[in-house]
Amino acid sequence: MKEITNRQLEIIEAAGKILTASGVGGLTIKNLAKEMGFSESAIYRHFSSKQDIIIAMLEYLAKNMDERYGVAISQDQSVEEKFINLFTSQFTFFKSNPYFVVAVFSDGLMEESQQVNDTIHKIMTVKMKHLKPIIMQGQEGGIFTNEISVEELLNVVMGSFRLFMFKWRIADFKYDIEEPGHKMTQTLLTLIKKK
Repeated sequence: MKEITNRQLEIIEAAGKILTASGVGGLTIKNLAKEMGFSESAIYRHFSSKQDIIIAMLEYLAKNMDERYGVAISQDQSVEEKFINLFTSQFTFFKSNPYFVVAVFSDGLMEESQQVNDTIHKIMTVKMKHLKPIIMQGQEGGIFTNEISVEELLNVVMGSFRLFMFKWRIADFKYDIEEPGHKMTQTLLTLIKKK
C-alpha cells in the first residue's frame, strides 16, 4: 500500500463520518465534497472513485492494525498478556475511530466489489497473523486447550470479537467499549484455557 497523505487521511475520516451517519448509500463524492467544504474535483485529485476511498480506508486500517499489534505484543509478555493486549489495542483504537468499525461492518460494503472484499479479507489476515502465534504458543505451553485445533480457536475468538463489534455498531456506539471489551477478552481466555 502506498503512503497515505494527510489530505487523503482527512478525506478517509470524512468518508467514515458519512458512512456512520448514512451508510454506503450516503457515501457519494458529492456528499463528501459537501462534508469537507471542497469541490468534487478537489476530491478527485486525491481519489478516483468512492471505491478507491473505501479501499484506502480499509488498507489504512490493515496497516495501522499490523503496526499497533506489533507494538502491543512483545516477546517478554506471557501468552495471556499478549492475548489481552491485542484486543485492548483494538478497543482503544476503535473507541477513538468508530468509523473504521462502520467501514468493516457496513451493509452493502461487501457488495461493492471483489477488491473491497479482498481488502476486508486482508484485515482479517492481519489479525490472524498476530493472533495465531499467540494461540499456538498457548497450546504448546499447556495454557490453552489442545482439544480444539488452532484454526477452530481462531474462529471462535475472531467470531466473538466480530459479534461484539457488530453489537457496538448497531447500538450506534452509544457506550464505551473498553470495559465490556475487557470482560469479553477475559471470557474468551476462560473458554480457551486448559481446564
